[in-house]
Amino acid sequence: MPIIHRHKTSFDRLFDIAEGQQGYFTAKQAEKAGFDAKNHHYHVRSGNWIRERRGVYRLSKFPIAEHPDMVVFSLWSRDRQDRPQGVYSHETALSVYRLSDLMPAKLHMTVPPDFRRNAPIPGVLVLHRGRLYADEIEAMQGFRVTRPLKAIADLIASGTVAQDLLRQAVRQAFQRGFITGPKLKTADRIPVDVKKKIKELRKGI
Repeated sequence: MPIIHRHKTSFDRLFDIAEGQQGYFTAKQAEKAGFDAKNHHYHVRSGNWIRERRGVYRLSKFPIAEHPDMVVFSLWSRDRQDRPQGVYSHETALSVYRLSDLMPAKLHMTVPPDFRRNAPIPGVLVLHRGRLYADEIEAMQGFRVTRPLKAIADLIASGTVAQDLLRQAVRQAFQRGFITGPKLKTADRIPVDVKKKIKELRKGI
């Protein structure tokens, strides 16, 4: 009876972790919940877990995630302490907030300058290296994304998106309150020329 209780507790703990990540979890998180590493293959074979990538799994009976790839690659970006390093940004951030008609073919993610991977970077990812501050990031369910002002500023600086789409994104961001005049004015980390461009795009210049 005690063994059954401990086993059930492990599943409960894993579910609590996976629930905040749209059903996904890492091997280390499973170990933290109480699942021995040598038994992970058993849970995959038995159909309890689905292996998505190396060290990343999904509870097979958990409802289908709204943004499955975004959760998976957020977990893929974890460091040795199992902390996700990547933050979705640029074009992908705009798509998350549904700003403009932009439909990026790849997932854009900002990672720390010293981010490294031994294996090749998955083809679906575009990595941007840079430092992000806490007030530039918003936590979603199972992943993080840069806030609209930061995403738009990054795209203006990169020059990779058509002006009509940027104009649409800026106007919608103001209309929905993501950006306000005071917020833009006090955003000290946004370059002056980028602020000027945002104002021009808002006015339709």
